Amino acid sequence: MPIGVQSVVAVGLGALIGALAPAAGEQMKILGDIFLNLVQVVALPLVFPLIVLGIARMESVKKVGRVAGKAILYFEIVTTVILLIAVGLAKFTGIGKGAPVHGADAKGLDGLNHGIDFHALVLHAVPKNIFAAFSEGNLLGAITFALLVGVAMTAIGEKADPFVSVLESVAAVMFKVVGYVIRVAPLGVLGFISYDVAHYGFGNLRSLLGFIAVVYTGLALVLGALFPLIAAIHRIRYLDLLKSIGGLAGIAFVTRSSEAVLAPLMAKLEDFGLSRSTTSFVVPLGYSFNTDGTVLYQGAALVFLANAYGADTSLPALLLIVGVLMVLSKGIAGVASGSVVVLIAAGNSIGLPTEGIALLIGVDFIVDMARTGVNVIGNSLAAAVVDGSEKRRTRSV
Repeated sequence: MPIGVQSVVAVGLGALIGALAPAAGEQMKILGDIFLNLVQVVALPLVFPLIVLGIARMESVKKVGRVAGKAILYFEIVTTVILLIAVGLAKFTGIGKGAPVHGADAKGLDGLNHGIDFHALVLHAVPKNIFAAFSEGNLLGAITFALLVGVAMTAIGEKADPFVSVLESVAAVMFKVVGYVIRVAPLGVLGFISYDVAHYGFGNLRSLLGFIAVVYTGLALVLGALFPLIAAIHRIRYLDLLKSIGGLAGIAFVTRSSEAVLAPLMAKLEDFGLSRSTTSFVVPLGYSFNTDGTVLYQGAALVFLANAYGADTSLPALLLIVGVLMVLSKGIAGVASGSVVVLIAAGNSIGLPTEGIALLIGVDFIVDMARTGVNVIGNSLAAAVVDGSEKRRTRSV
């Protein structure tokens, strides 16, 4: 049975267990936690050598800078367009008016209410101990160190060949391990769905149906209109790309974890025809700076809260929301409970109370699934765009 079919079956069984036997459903979470632990233990040992090798295979340090510049420019443009779609859609539909935000319990947010410390975020991206960064699962720190190592290997040329062989062996072994881990993904899906249905229930669903519908509509517009337009402009076979990575996006959807598919995603993109050097650099970078689904959710959430509290939602106020999120959403993967922290910090920046965010947390797992799946697809498209640009440049030289 294909792994996608197994995962669909696991979703159905998990929903039944969570609804009919909530106590058992809560205990099933251990299956999901084990799966994520397996993913996390292998993610950095694979991602690190792939990034280093990807950079080392580039002809020069100049090319590394060019690829990074293209990727970051793409990330900024696309996430800004998505934020405009989010606030425009939320403004048009008027979501949040009359929402029971005053009855929300903000106690669970107390530990996150400190906002974002950009000084700490920068230091997070430049670790003082690479082994500590690995043990903490610090992807940003690993990317920074891998960038330095890859550039150094490019600079010394043939002297780096023995180290290249070692890293290629490590990457090959880790890919095999990832294959073993993905085989147990349906068990992780079963555990997460059982827990989500049993633990969260649908108590807040009725009052927040409008918000959920707007987020899903916005994500559908991104997937069905914006991404195909970008793909057409850059001559990328969008439907074929979706077919190639669809199963992995589905796993990310039900597990609510992009990390769960990071390593196999890069392998799938290579099979699709993208170069390893570009893919292994752009995709991990995008996990921190190109969270397309997440920024759409954040934009809609802030307009929802503004409407709920009767705050200003004029054009200048909406553009302020876009500007604040453009800054705060970058590097989100380096922050624990990142999406919630960004919402709190952005809400505080424009004068919105924390209590309303607590109301959204009650249905967060529903929208989190969709935004995570879109993040995976968005990063795949970003890698395809940058890779296509590099290949066209090579042919024209």
